[in-house]
Amino acid sequence: MSAYLIVKWFHVLLAITALGANITYGFWFSRAGRDRQHLAFVLRGVRMLDNRIANPAYGLLLLTGFAMTGMGHIPISTHWVMTSLILYVILVVIAAAGYTPALRRGIETLEAKGPDSAEYKQIAARGRTLGILLALIAVIIVFMMVTKPGG
Repeated sequence: MSAYLIVKWFHVLLAITALGANITYGFWFSRAGRDRQHLAFVLRGVRMLDNRIANPAYGLLLLTGFAMTGMGHIPISTHWVMTSLILYVILVVIAAAGYTPALRRGIETLEAKGPDSAEYKQIAARGRTLGILLALIAVIIVFMMVTKPGG
């Protein structure tokens, strides 16, 4: 078994871990919406999953992706690689500038003003929209990696 295949296997595991964790957030938010006494617990749990599992996996995905391009002699300028990298940068910027702060502010606002406050509802809606957008970008990146269109 080659080192490239081991790095590729690890890369796939990281993608499953990162995107898989992200996909569960909608489920947890939906459950918490029906059982609001656990809403703060769910928000803190999602933040922990994001900070300790999904985000580190996304960071390692970048490293293993670069390792595979080097080991496999795949130019970064290859269409599907470059498109995926651009989408990855967009994903990171939206997550860092939008989703993570919205999640943090949502927890703070929920604890200070409650789930019925207009401010919390606005932050939750923003977080939901950004979360859906981020998941869509991640799914497109996975599509690019698997199908390798245009090259």
